[in-house]
Amino acid sequence: MFAVLKTGGKQYRVQSGDVLRVEKLAADAGEKVQFNEVLMLGGDDTVLGAPLVDDAAVQAEVIDQIKGEKTINFVRRRRKHSSKRTKGHRQQLTLLRVTDILSSGAGKSGVKAAVGAAGAVVTSAPKADKKAAAPKAEPKAETKAEAPAAAGDDLTAITGVGPAAQKKLNEAGITTYAQMAQIDPETFDAVKVKPEWVEQAKELAK
Repeated sequence: MFAVLKTGGKQYRVQSGDVLRVEKLAADAGEKVQFNEVLMLGGDDTVLGAPLVDDAAVQAEVIDQIKGEKTINFVRRRRKHSSKRTKGHRQQLTLLRVTDILSSGAGKSGVKAAVGAAGAVVTSAPKADKKAAAPKAEPKAETKAEAPAAAGDDLTAITGVGPAAQKKLNEAGITTYAQMAQIDPETFDAVKVKPEWVEQAKELAK
């Protein structure tokens, strides 16, 4: 009997007793893991998954955490003097031995699922994020509640005043047409105010 399993973005055809190298798993040497993504079972009867075979699994024992062969990457760019780089890389792998192929009963086996080393870190992150996100909801609600009370006139209605200028004016305490009409362009230094802005504000404040 053989099975086709999927792990680390790759597919492997395995039989009981096979030794294979897969992308690094979050497991120590001697641990038993179970691959639940089985795409096909073969033997006396062939079973094809759609896309996975229900309640099927492949169990394996972790032999060791190893590194793959060293690969050398050489990059040289055209028309750029001295622009070249040599870089070596050794992929993190897990060496394991297939012990059992289960056509059913995978959910009740009690063997922990094989999870990638990167996936093991990701699965724990959302729990922390949800706890951290809960207290942030209250300040947002307060900001929305306070916004109508602090709202003033739309200063962008004045020709030449854009959102950036309005933001600076608001930070300087100018939120209404009436306040804008009282500005002295020569002495006001928060924003460079044009005399025509003041005149338009006087008309809008009436």
